[in-house]
Amino acid sequence: MNNLNLDRRIGPTLQVGKKSYLFFSGTSYLGIDHDSHYQSVLFDCIRRYGFSHGLSRVNNVRLKVFEEFEHFFAKHAKAEDAAVMSSGYLSGITAIQYLYPQADLCWAAPDTHAAILPFGFTTDTQLNFIQWKNQCLEKSEQLSPSRILILGNAVDPLRAEIHDYSWVKEVAKKHEVTLLIDDSHAFGVLGKSVFGTYAENSFPNVNLVISGSLGKGLAMPAGIILGNKEVIQGIKSQVIFAGASPCSPANLQAFLETQDIYKAQRQKIRDFTGVFYQETADLSTVSGSAKFPVFILKDPTWSDKLEKMGFITSSFSYPTSESPRISRIVISGFHSLWDLMALNEALHQLSEKS
Repeated sequence: MNNLNLDRRIGPTLQVGKKSYLFFSGTSYLGIDHDSHYQSVLFDCIRRYGFSHGLSRVNNVRLKVFEEFEHFFAKHAKAEDAAVMSSGYLSGITAIQYLYPQADLCWAAPDTHAAILPFGFTTDTQLNFIQWKNQCLEKSEQLSPSRILILGNAVDPLRAEIHDYSWVKEVAKKHEVTLLIDDSHAFGVLGKSVFGTYAENSFPNVNLVISGSLGKGLAMPAGIILGNKEVIQGIKSQVIFAGASPCSPANLQAFLETQDIYKAQRQKIRDFTGVFYQETADLSTVSGSAKFPVFILKDPTWSDKLEKMGFITSSFSYPTSESPRISRIVISGFHSLWDLMALNEALHQLSEKS
């Protein structure tokens, strides 16, 4: 599949030369930035706050919207407190820099995002998530009581696998456990609302911390850390929080003012994901879940064939350029039902020819 270099925003369709394609890639799960009402609110917020805020969060001159957003997001996520930052990657780095020195041991799932991995720390990519989980449970039984930091993603977006962390409760019966989850691909999609998986992963005797990007499903150039008050205040006392420029206040304000749009887009993507899952259930070449809007093409060459038929999907080698190619279909809230049915028809045509 050839690389496409564009000079305009990405949406449900891409114009490449004289040819138009339907676009099924990226991470704009809710597609909310294509909603005209949302755009209008955001533009008003930009006029109010400007494009950026060039002051440290600990400066003596402060904008109220940062703390208002943190309180709002934490409340709806069912967390005690939150820290909003300029990116998900920075949020992850900030969280791990604070938590890692406090642990005796650190266990990281094979697909853990690099943002929440300690510097120089490597994962065993030969294991899948279930194998790694079983390994953790075995080790926890053999160890004397310890402070254990467990790291992982809420979902593996490259394999469309939603991870279950309820087993961490067993580890916490004997050990002091902190669980740090990257929710970058969960915000807007997983959980009971657009606020991620904090409520679902809150277990007795487990110190839960969530970090992640808000720039995917929620379309904000920002990141967030969720946790108890002690952890969040500790994180905010670090130099990395004080020294980093904050995210755009306009986007935060727009989020606060457009909850009705976020709710509607979330319902739309849930419905669309369920429909596409049902329509492709008979195809052995496509796998996925009715709960997550990413579907795996088991034969990577199908991405090339779909491109010739007018569809752009996600297809690249990961984690290195020498790795096998991973090809995926990503559904967004900016798609129409017609878009989904057109892609479904193309997939069935390819299946009949294979």
